[in-house]
Amino acid sequence: MTEKVVESRPPREPRLVPHELWPSLAIAVMWLAVLLVALFGPDIETSNAAGTNTSTVPSGVVVALFAFLASWVVARHAFRRGA
Repeated sequence: MTEKVVESRPPREPRLVPHELWPSLAIAVMWLAVLLVALFGPDIETSNAAGTNTSTVPSGVVVALFAFLASWVVARHAFRRGA
């Protein structure tokens, strides 16, 4: 006679707050910061030594680059399967 071994799992408790909420909130706050910097932040102004060539870049562009990279890292670690 063969006996069947059944592994039992503890019952799952219902979550009031889903696991995906916190990384989603973190990503949303990052992009809210980009929006606020783009609206109210100063521009990045550069010029050469003689002062003849100047260029201006909105600081929101730089912040958006870092927010993109941070969002990618947060999403990759938080939303992977098996986590």
